[in-house]
Amino acid sequence: MNATFQFRLDSQSGVPVYRQIIDQVLGGMSAGNLKAGTQLPTVRQVAVDLSINPNTVVRAYRELEIRGVLETQQGTGTFISQQKVKSNEVERRRQLGQLVTEFVSRAGASGFTVEELVEELQERSTGGNDAGKKRR
Repeated sequence: MNATFQFRLDSQSGVPVYRQIIDQVLGGMSAGNLKAGTQLPTVRQVAVDLSINPNTVVRAYRELEIRGVLETQQGTGTFISQQKVKSNEVERRRQLGQLVTEFVSRAGASGFTVEELVEELQERSTGGNDAGKKRR
């Protein structure tokens, strides 16, 4: 267990801390950074690193266990489960909505309009190599 997974909090996102932990585990799995058998930091370690209540970490880990994402082995730790987890459509839509809300908020704080974001996303979705260039 040399390189352990590090959780990060975004206090500006408005997303509850336990949800951020859940989303980071699921995101790490989908990105391939967290593979089956990978050990996660202990509840105590996460709570200390993030300066949060250990019960918040317990809540996130417990929810991930219920979903079959994590397995806790008494005395050895918490690991990414071996079983494949299907993400249900409701959860996927919730996550997408959360990402879009955060994206729009951050972009708005930087002075971009929703219309500018939509235009940029449309350019990128058409596969144009000039993504990021302004057409003015």
